[in-house]
Amino acid sequence: MKALYFLLLPITLIAQPKPQQFSPNALPATHGFSAERLKRVDAVLQGFVDEGIAPNAVAFVARNGQVVLHKAYGYSNLEKKTPARTSDIYRIASQSKAITTTTLMTLFEEGKFLLDDPISTYIPAFKNPTVLVSYDKNDPAKGNYETRPAKSEITIRQLLAHNAGIPYEHPLDGRVEFRVPFFGSKDPDKLEDVVNRLAKRPLLKDPGDGFTYGLNTDIIGRLVEILSGQPLDVAMRKRVLDPLGMNDTHFYLPPGQVGRLVELYSKTTDGPLIVNPNDTYRTFSVSGAKTYFSGGAGLVGTVEDYARFCQMLLNGGSFNGKRILGRKTVEMMLRNQLGDANVWDRQDKFGLGLQLITPNSHYGDQATPGSYTWGGMYCSEYTIDPTENLVMLVFTNVHPYAYYSDFVRKFRIAVYQALD
Repeated sequence: MKALYFLLLPITLIAQPKPQQFSPNALPATHGFSAERLKRVDAVLQGFVDEGIAPNAVAFVARNGQVVLHKAYGYSNLEKKTPARTSDIYRIASQSKAITTTTLMTLFEEGKFLLDDPISTYIPAFKNPTVLVSYDKNDPAKGNYETRPAKSEITIRQLLAHNAGIPYEHPLDGRVEFRVPFFGSKDPDKLEDVVNRLAKRPLLKDPGDGFTYGLNTDIIGRLVEILSGQPLDVAMRKRVLDPLGMNDTHFYLPPGQVGRLVELYSKTTDGPLIVNPNDTYRTFSVSGAKTYFSGGAGLVGTVEDYARFCQMLLNGGSFNGKRILGRKTVEMMLRNQLGDANVWDRQDKFGLGLQLITPNSHYGDQATPGSYTWGGMYCSEYTIDPTENLVMLVFTNVHPYAYYSDFVRKFRIAVYQALD
């Protein structure tokens, strides 16, 4: 009888239902956290604020779907001394990528495409890509440059893994025919036009020749439009945001939510926090033409909204009583797509739309190998740890930010050290 019990135990554990809502105000000790050691998260984040290194922070930690920390620190606006709130809206920049990827993968599950299809099948402007060989470094905007044919077409899989040779900054960006918005736009840009211009830029590497972080997910956003027959914002809301209850996540904020957007600051190593001088970065979500939907960097939202998205992935594709993706699709997204190549110098890999932490990670610190993560340029980050059944997020909005790595990693370190 005892042998039969132990035989059935793993099946019982596997069959446990996944949390479909966050349970707030959980006692840390009931979910494997030391309440005393968890106070170090407060010390780290409040310390950044007190030292003038960050204007604010909002943190979210949930284990087993139970919220053990959801707290705001500092000021959403330093000049007005407006206290930060957990409901504040932040620019999440490249955290948009995982949401856009998930939107596309709902179409994958509907049989609309295969991962190794050439992107030119759907966006003909990408047919016959070229690779930059040389250019006039004295006058890149007007001088001559040389290209060669790429060794292969760009596939959808390569775009999702940032393995297509497409960068953000490009040596030829000064040329009118190659200009594209990177992180949002206040001009009357349209995603179709931007992506067609982007297709003209020579690649920096052959497709499949290693990690090149860039505008890949903006192309994926356009692919969503083509395959769904809807603008990206509409398709994303229908397929991901609304089903998950992510009601505070938008490309462009509704008028009633404009006041919830935190101010954007800049911080060098030695200088004070100052209001970011780039008006587009500061106000793209609340002013301008509001016609450009950047799947790679265009979303704003709350930390709890994004935590709902993270819990959906941790659950294997479902949350809020809604299944967004099948469990096997999420598993596929978490497979290494880079082969022997790595994400920069981190010794980590990239799946479909997110970074995979490896045993050799120079970035993940205590995160269990197999965890996954990504952040945004305005300084926000999430980590999802399936082994610990844990999601953690920390947001602020500073760019450029000399303390980006300190901010996100010291938060994560403080969370992990509080686990019993």
